[in-house]
Amino acid sequence: MSAEGSDSRFPLFRLLVITGAIFVAVSSEFLPTGLLPDIAAELHVSESRVGLLVTIFALTVVVSTAPLTALTHRFPRKWLMVTMLGVFAVANFLAAISPSYEFLAGARVLGGLAHGLFWSVTGPYASRIVPQRQLSRALAVTNAGGTAAFILGVPFGTALGHALGWRLAFAVMGGVVLVFLLLVVLALPHVSHLVTLKTGEIALPLRQDRTVPAVVIVSVTILLLAVGQNAYYTYIVPWATQVGGIPAGDVSALLFGYGAAGAFGLLIAGLLGDRFPRGALLILALSVAVTVAALGIFGAASPVIVVIGMIAWSVAFGGIPSLLQGRMMHSASLRLRDTAAAWTTISFNVAIGGGAFLGGLLLDGFGIRVLPWVEVAFVLAGMLFVVLSDRRRMGLLPLHVGR
Repeated sequence: MSAEGSDSRFPLFRLLVITGAIFVAVSSEFLPTGLLPDIAAELHVSESRVGLLVTIFALTVVVSTAPLTALTHRFPRKWLMVTMLGVFAVANFLAAISPSYEFLAGARVLGGLAHGLFWSVTGPYASRIVPQRQLSRALAVTNAGGTAAFILGVPFGTALGHALGWRLAFAVMGGVVLVFLLLVVLALPHVSHLVTLKTGEIALPLRQDRTVPAVVIVSVTILLLAVGQNAYYTYIVPWATQVGGIPAGDVSALLFGYGAAGAFGLLIAGLLGDRFPRGALLILALSVAVTVAALGIFGAASPVIVVIGMIAWSVAFGGIPSLLQGRMMHSASLRLRDTAAAWTTISFNVAIGGGAFLGGLLLDGFGIRVLPWVEVAFVLAGMLFVVLSDRRRMGLLPLHVGR
């Protein structure tokens, strides 16, 4: 099936292949976080320098995604995804044989170059193999790969690295990437992503597409909702131990529960996102604000409240990235979808880095108890922005969306 929406059946297996590809991509991105002491000890650098590997990866994504997406606009989507997975595999294998910190950082840059372009392909790819009415459901399925990476991929890689060495963890991850590369080759159809002009139409630069302002609106929405999330969650371990009273030995179990609970948020997004796209987003965002505010008020009272609050928080936020990605795909014209997906990736990575930076500044200046309220403020601002900007965004929607 190459034409968008040419088959009304829900292509679950094909979507699960994309889910698996996203799983290995996200697992590769965050693998160093669980192996900081091991890598630092062997390469004779500080743990903070090893932590910078995640920052280097994210910065590479932010800088490279838009230009690489533009340069590869005419390349076949399936084979571009295959190529990016191949680069992920090579980056992991190079990391496994790194003789120095600088070599390892170079391998991370290579992975970051592939990561942004990979995301600019996967979101639109899912939208091109399902009818428009199934888009939110399809994106909920594929985004489960990112959730699974935090529940299974990173913890498994961490356990493997601790048991048999961090180099083997990277090598095994590279091998898993190759498995999903083969599945993409065998299972995914070719899709048509280039929009053919009608007779008499003139090809305009993408910057003159009438849906560009709608893409900007969704990008701002992503920043508002995700900056606060990362300002707080980046420092959730010290908050949970210092404020919430969670024993240090129980933090890993708490984070596992948080990651697993996010899957229920994805389920909500899949069930409600196609029928009530704005309502589902606003309800989940409001739920985030309420649960995080409850943590800010009552978190110091009991570790039980912290556990319940964090699970509820994860359920609420778990479906938001999928809904925002669907919102972006609905808002962009067919020919702008790849570029829009690239800006989705850029917006989320800016929010990850910017939120962590902002949280660190506020942590040093005002103390750790202020961080939940930072998220509440940003989420409420994001909700207000959605309400105020949505009429403008709806007026820009492409004709194929019809809503």
